[in-house]
Amino acid sequence: MLSGRLWRHPDFLKLWAGETVSQFGSQVTLLAVPTVAILILHAGPFQVGVLSALEFLAFPTLGLIAGVYADRLRRRPIMISCDLGRLLALGTIPVAFAFGVLTLEQLYVVALLTGIFTVFFDVSYQSYLPALVDRPNLIEDNSKLEVTRSAAQVSGPAVAGLLIQWIGGARAVAIDAISFLASAIALATIRKPEPEPQPGTASGASGFIPEMREGIDVVFKSPILWRIASCTGTTNFGSNMIFGAVFLVFAYRDLHLSAGVVGIIFGISSIGGLVGAFLASWAARTLGLGTTLGVAIVVGGFAELATPLALIGAPVIVLSTLGLIANVTIPVYNINQVSLRQSITPDRVQGRMNATMRTIVWGTIPLGAFFGGILGTAIGVVNTILLGGAISALAAIWIFLGPVGRLKEQPAPVLA
Repeated sequence: MLSGRLWRHPDFLKLWAGETVSQFGSQVTLLAVPTVAILILHAGPFQVGVLSALEFLAFPTLGLIAGVYADRLRRRPIMISCDLGRLLALGTIPVAFAFGVLTLEQLYVVALLTGIFTVFFDVSYQSYLPALVDRPNLIEDNSKLEVTRSAAQVSGPAVAGLLIQWIGGARAVAIDAISFLASAIALATIRKPEPEPQPGTASGASGFIPEMREGIDVVFKSPILWRIASCTGTTNFGSNMIFGAVFLVFAYRDLHLSAGVVGIIFGISSIGGLVGAFLASWAARTLGLGTTLGVAIVVGGFAELATPLALIGAPVIVLSTLGLIANVTIPVYNINQVSLRQSITPDRVQGRMNATMRTIVWGTIPLGAFFGGILGTAIGVVNTILLGGAISALAAIWIFLGPVGRLKEQPAPVLA
């Protein structure tokens, strides 16, 4: 992790640096936007759920389209354009607040726009990595990027909470907007030529629909890929019933915590993500790849299920501990499953494969947030948390009852 060939790969280091700045900035928005909605615009569980759902709505609606373009066009220019788009969209929030015209409807529009840019960026990003670094280095590549994400989650929320209390949530969003500019500049300085796109299908057919269908077939005709998609989609649905809709309502209104304290809880919890990023490859070697994936899902789900224990007492300690445990499992699962997907898929269909996977696994995020908001109002916040945690843990069935659970190690990479 701290060593490896990629330390001597200048273009990867540029990508890594840009992503590091962007990840730290995004942690501010992750807390600031719903905090503005709840504490300034007086949003309830349903409205917070809608806000979260709109941010991820582009994945089920535009994900497959993004995949076709990520294989038809060069991926780095797409990523740069999306960074600049997110800069402009998020920048409207502090401007509107300064003029006293910020509304919940504007937050909805910004969430929708940033989601659209994010789906095109993420599909292109995951498809670009195998072209930037050699495929045998994908575990190291994804591990280093996951360390960045986890490190941002450790310090970012605490800093975000303090920033929100110091300058206000709307102004704090400007930090994230600027971070996307830094990411775009870093991407623009990469020198390694990107391979020529290879539009069309393996059979020689061309056209938008045949190309999209080929990407879908790559996933659903692979017993490994469709089970990973099902597992990740299910656990994302359950988790976002909680964190996409009711968790902050639970923290602010049921536990009476401040934004600063919530930021500290998120920061402490996210230490687990940093630990998990370092443990990911070791866990797969020790337990076997399939077992590692399944166990990570189960442990993470049960940690979410236990969240209401914070009502008994010591909420900061309880939420921080449970969050830390859950966050260890996220990179352990993600590093191994993303590397597996990238390794077994030919480069010419990476975009469409990743788009199909993202359409499924992120497409359940707005659904989870939307239903979490409805259930939070109908059956209460605590019952919604319990139901979401149970669904998240049961997602491991997709891993254990199929060929993924029997995998001992990463398969040999497909080089074509």
